[in-house]
Amino acid sequence: MTTNPTATNALTRLRNIFALEEKTGWRDRSVVGGMAALQERWSDDALAEGIGRALVKEVGSRLLRYANSGAAERPQIAQGILALLDNPPAAASDPTLAEIDQVASSQTTRPARPAILPEAAISPAGPTPETTPRRNRAENAASTTPSNPAEKLDASVTNVRGVGPARAEQLARLGVETVWDLIWHLPSRYDDFSRLRSIAEMQPGEQVTVAANLWKLENRKLGMNREMVQAVLNDGTGTLRATWWNKWAAAKLETGQSYRFSGKVGLHMGYKTLESPVFEPMANSEIVNGPILPVYRLTEGLTSKTVADLVDGALQEGLAAVGDPVPEEIRRQFGLTNLPNALKQIHQPESPEQLDAARKRLTFDEFFYIQLGVQQRRHLLQQATAPALPSDAALIERFTHALPFTLTGAQQRVLGEVQRDLARTVPMSRLVQGDVGSGKTAVAAGAMVIAAANGAQSALLAPTQILAEQHFRGLSALLGNLTRPDGTPLQVALLTGRVTGGEREAVLAGLADGSVDVAVGTTALIQEGVAFHNLAFVVVDEQHRFGVEQRGALRDKSPEEESQNLVSHMLVMSATPIPRSLALTVYGDLDVSVIDELPPGRTPIVTKRFTPGERERLYAFLQRRVGEGRQAYIIYPLVEESDKLDVGAAVDEHARLQAQVFPDLRLGLLHGRLNGGDKDAVMRAFGDGELDVLVSTSVVEVGIDVPNATVMLIEDAERFGLAQLHQFRGRVGRGSHESHCALISRADNPAAVERLDALVATTDGFAIAEKDLELRGPGDFLGTRQSGLPDLKMAMLSDTATLALAQQAAQQLFASDPELSGYPALQERVARFWRGHGDVS
Repeated sequence: MTTNPTATNALTRLRNIFALEEKTGWRDRSVVGGMAALQERWSDDALAEGIGRALVKEVGSRLLRYANSGAAERPQIAQGILALLDNPPAAASDPTLAEIDQVASSQTTRPARPAILPEAAISPAGPTPETTPRRNRAENAASTTPSNPAEKLDASVTNVRGVGPARAEQLARLGVETVWDLIWHLPSRYDDFSRLRSIAEMQPGEQVTVAANLWKLENRKLGMNREMVQAVLNDGTGTLRATWWNKWAAAKLETGQSYRFSGKVGLHMGYKTLESPVFEPMANSEIVNGPILPVYRLTEGLTSKTVADLVDGALQEGLAAVGDPVPEEIRRQFGLTNLPNALKQIHQPESPEQLDAARKRLTFDEFFYIQLGVQQRRHLLQQATAPALPSDAALIERFTHALPFTLTGAQQRVLGEVQRDLARTVPMSRLVQGDVGSGKTAVAAGAMVIAAANGAQSALLAPTQILAEQHFRGLSALLGNLTRPDGTPLQVALLTGRVTGGEREAVLAGLADGSVDVAVGTTALIQEGVAFHNLAFVVVDEQHRFGVEQRGALRDKSPEEESQNLVSHMLVMSATPIPRSLALTVYGDLDVSVIDELPPGRTPIVTKRFTPGERERLYAFLQRRVGEGRQAYIIYPLVEESDKLDVGAAVDEHARLQAQVFPDLRLGLLHGRLNGGDKDAVMRAFGDGELDVLVSTSVVEVGIDVPNATVMLIEDAERFGLAQLHQFRGRVGRGSHESHCALISRADNPAAVERLDALVATTDGFAIAEKDLELRGPGDFLGTRQSGLPDLKMAMLSDTATLALAQQAAQQLFASDPELSGYPALQERVARFWRGHGDVS
């Protein structure tokens, strides 16, 4: 059989990738993100080039198996894929998978490859629903109902009763393209009419759903482009006032009609209130239909009731085909309902108890998949080899004596942990976390000295130019008096996008010939053309600000790895303290060290909350401190004024403050829209004392160390996350002078007040991080795409009880079957769950 002529590009590319894999020891490093990330891209390209769908599915499945296997098994899996590529079935025939395996099995061994057999044939019935990549499911969806029950999940959502082309387009905006997608479009919350509260029964602070009639509706102008909508609601037991801070609500409400309103009860001037409640028109039949009604994430043209009806059709269409990837013994041991029942009850709960059981099962699944993925990543990393970097007490003593300060007990403890890691040939993957100013860089510097003593190079990757320069200056000072074993001074070099010309060439030459011991830089360090002579130790600072591919790329920069299959030791540093639940999930494949002691001499920061009406008093306080020779920050949430948000904007406020409030002071302006050179110039000017006050947006969060700055005013503080506010506060209090942080906020809703009061109450970054995670969730806590954590549909990382159960189950299963070879459906589900999220280490 011959290849489709148009398919040459996709097939040739895959052959070339496997050739590179063979050269580099089957390490799954030939493409960014590995074979798991390649699989979806290659499948899409291959289908577009006319390759048969069944062949694409099978190759995709084997690519995932390759990604989840160890180096010993990968050559055999690769040979099986190459056999299919050498003699693929004609695209027009689109044969069954059983026929594909016959072709693979009959193919002669490639002369240039080891004499290994292709993988065992898989069932002619094809992969289970859990193994089928989402995009392929959408591509393969047929317009008619499939006869195979398993294929019903892959079918187009138009197979569901009530879904035509227009409705399918609406659902596609929600990411719903197949029956499977619709089944997994889970409710965002529920209206529990079995616990429906009357207005008379409501108490302030409660989260309630009320069925009420809209008596009165009015719009009030608050400014040029802002309106407030107020409504009076009545349910026969009392009245309630509802408020929305944008005018869209008025267009969707009609006086005299009944609605469901859901929100948190407040109290204002003696009246019960609902602040920005969600609402939906209500027919009497809805309450009769069931005591607990799901409320779904929507898009224009859809109501929650419509989605619920469509989901019901999807459950009838495909629920019988939903398998259960979690082994029965695990379900039995941990008291879990089966997956089909959990999905049924999560959409159509028969009772609060059934809903709780469904939530427990789906939450457990997500934690279970996270833990298995983390265990697999840690297992694979431990199979790699790093150069051993031994050290003795005398070396560490020389380093500590050369420092201009004394290490704290916590710093000494963590340096000892790093020292033991570096002495092993198992690659170190350690997270060092500590509060702002706790001295993480000094620990990293000690590890760099150990590397240099062994004739190896180190690199530090920083997220910004200014932070890289700050680290360069700091490390140059810390390491300036130390020498290599041959007595020559240690050399520290800076490499960023703005190091150009002859200076750049000199740095690159020093990295390549080994004369540079420590390289500090931005992502310029991982660009092509940057080669190290013997890189053995890598530090990533503020690691959550990097993508997973960037973090991994620097680790593989040593030229020795091709011949010796070596990887560097890695230390990642975070000034954002990591709550324990995140340490078990996102960072579960890292060893964690905590620097929980601040250097002596740091003055505590006084933090207080203020209203906008007290702003003039704060300005006067700031002016007095600047008159004493100190400096200050004023932080705003926006760069420029917004028609939609009534919050402060840095550009306009900088002009107002300079002209009207502080005409005699030197004010600087910093925000994310400035180009890199302008940002650096402003930050340097502030650091050198050429500016008295820095007006900034959140870009000031990381990277400025100005001991003379003692005042921080944060406008509209409720617009920032708790951990972010703590980072802002950490910009002051870095010297010997008393420092102050003022949180200016007009917010009166309980959640915002709770967040700000938590910051006022403590300077303990770990306590603040736990509270922030509880209030905001992992996506906002870390940054959705940088966290390395797959999107969670059900699990909350504050649910430590279920997390502990899932961790126990994963460790138990992994101990008996680390490759999950006895559980193919679970293996594929874990791979799909983690797809595109790489390796946080």
